[in-house]
Amino acid sequence: MLKAYYKKYILNFKQASGTSRGILKTKETWFLILNSNNKQGIGECGLFKGLSADDRNDYEEKLNWVCNNIDQGVDILLPQLIDFPSIQFGLETAFKSLESSDPFELFPSKFTRNEASISINGLVWMGNENFMKQQVKDKIEAGFTCIKMKIGALDFETEINLIKSIRKEFSSKDIELRVDANGAFQPSNALEKLKVLSDFDLHSIEQPIKQGQLTEMAELCKQTPLAIALDEELIGVFSVTKKQELIQTINPQYIILKPSLVGGFNGCDEWIAIAEHEKIGWWITSALESNIGLNAIAQYTYVKDNNMPQGLGTGGLFSNNFDSPLSVKSGHLFYDKNEYWNFNL
Repeated sequence: MLKAYYKKYILNFKQASGTSRGILKTKETWFLILNSNNKQGIGECGLFKGLSADDRNDYEEKLNWVCNNIDQGVDILLPQLIDFPSIQFGLETAFKSLESSDPFELFPSKFTRNEASISINGLVWMGNENFMKQQVKDKIEAGFTCIKMKIGALDFETEINLIKSIRKEFSSKDIELRVDANGAFQPSNALEKLKVLSDFDLHSIEQPIKQGQLTEMAELCKQTPLAIALDEELIGVFSVTKKQELIQTINPQYIILKPSLVGGFNGCDEWIAIAEHEKIGWWITSALESNIGLNAIAQYTYVKDNNMPQGLGTGGLFSNNFDSPLSVKSGHLFYDKNEYWNFNL
């Protein structure tokens, strides 16, 4: 007999983390637990308040509906959850977990056997100039060769000076620099800012202007001297037809896939197929999930065989995360089978 229940969990940041949307101190997430024949499956529904398309008043009601209808199975339930991408991700993960001999090994591979690792970028959070400089220094000393900086919170000149100071010490051969504007630029001045940024040999910029401005974003992608990666632009685009229309209209250089925000593994697979057909690059990013969600995303990412540095978190941001075999060394994510999970709700 298949049974399901869910539980809300609040993740606490070790230190408040700055984004263009404000300061984050906590992160709400939900766990979906399946039980069948003395086996357990665990999935994380990584709701992101203020960003997820499914940040809705009826979210918990929908989770309750999933639990009451769990015996329909994942293939029947997923299409009925198209408006709830984070629940789709949690559901897919929970069923994979239940079906596995090890509830935490969802995609067996060299990664889960600790025979291979995943190259990841080091994330520099927004803050004052000294705080951001210190983070960059720490990431480089920790062995990261790809760094992603959040920009758009300080004045543009201060951010340019920060990037300039990094490039004085480290060329693009030493450090790959990505920046994420989270939609902070205005369409009227975005191209001008991209031209300034392009002087520093950056890899790409994520979401320079706010999502939903398709004509302006398409024009930017056409004229830009710096590769543009769509991120928030993909949120809330559910049907394959709409996904194709978006990619063909904007024609970006890259897209960034967050399974919790774009409909789990199935949603990512659809975006990847479209991107590759249009010869557009992609990489995968976590979105402040606990180690449960991060583990699922990391294992999925490895089997997709993309050699670019991925945007996978380290699990170290939260004071009440769950102990896991995931660890970061020299800019790579590892899964150490000798370490154990400690998942207690």
